[in-house]
Amino acid sequence: MDSIDRKPVSARIGMVNFINTAPLYEKWQQLVKRPDWQVTEAPPTTLNRMLYNNELDLGFVSSHEYAAHPHLYKLLPGLSISATGPVGSVFLFSKKDPELLAGETVLLSSLSQTSVSLVKIILEEYYQVVPTYLSGTITSDGKLPQDAEGKDIQAVLAIGDNALRLRESDLFPVKLDLSEVWQKMTGLPFVFAVWAVREEFCRKDPENIAQIQHELLRCIEEGKRDLHAICNIVAPRIPMATNDCFDYLCGMEYDLDADKLKALEVFFDYLIERGEVSAKALPVKFF
Repeated sequence: MDSIDRKPVSARIGMVNFINTAPLYEKWQQLVKRPDWQVTEAPPTTLNRMLYNNELDLGFVSSHEYAAHPHLYKLLPGLSISATGPVGSVFLFSKKDPELLAGETVLLSSLSQTSVSLVKIILEEYYQVVPTYLSGTITSDGKLPQDAEGKDIQAVLAIGDNALRLRESDLFPVKLDLSEVWQKMTGLPFVFAVWAVREEFCRKDPENIAQIQHELLRCIEEGKRDLHAICNIVAPRIPMATNDCFDYLCGMEYDLDADKLKALEVFFDYLIERGEVSAKALPVKFF
């Protein structure tokens, strides 16, 4: 009987599994009863790869992923993961001031290409230093690998829940919030992730996409209203104090207003100038 009642999958949706999406995703799990919408939870880089490989129809992906493959996607209006000023979970943790990192080894998180590009822009364009970059992750006990020449790593890019854990430690005296530095550079918010939809899915099932967008917006509004209860659920995952979790999530923004669209365009301009993406990343295309 079960197999007769089960609806076929009508949409494959990707959700970021960091607690910065908790106001949305906790409510989604409570409120959205659509068994035909298949949800995959993963870090941004995994969702990037899955959307690119047509293993998802739409989802939260790094802003960089849209810019890298603009011919494949359209963006859902009004949705992002952004911050105006400090974000609290995208940091360059360093043993020395950023102005002193020229030629030093910086470990880059492999979890988000957007944050990798952002830290390079900030170090090279704002602080005018060019370090040596190494891809990898810091271990949960705070141990760092050495680079290929055996040099000690002087700074590490960390994002999401890992950054929240490192923020609480004393391993690095310098804690540089990249969204805060970006605002000093540009006067704008920073858009870390966007909701991207594959072009062929836009053509195939626009009505389904509109329903998903409606539910996403509804869940965000419900999540904002119920933030204290959500923090009680998710704060132990870090672990962090419930009040700190509340302050952190109050700083997260999920819309894509005119300022954020401008910020996205400025970021894409940097990526184009630096040769990371083609000029076709602009103008941004919406569903």
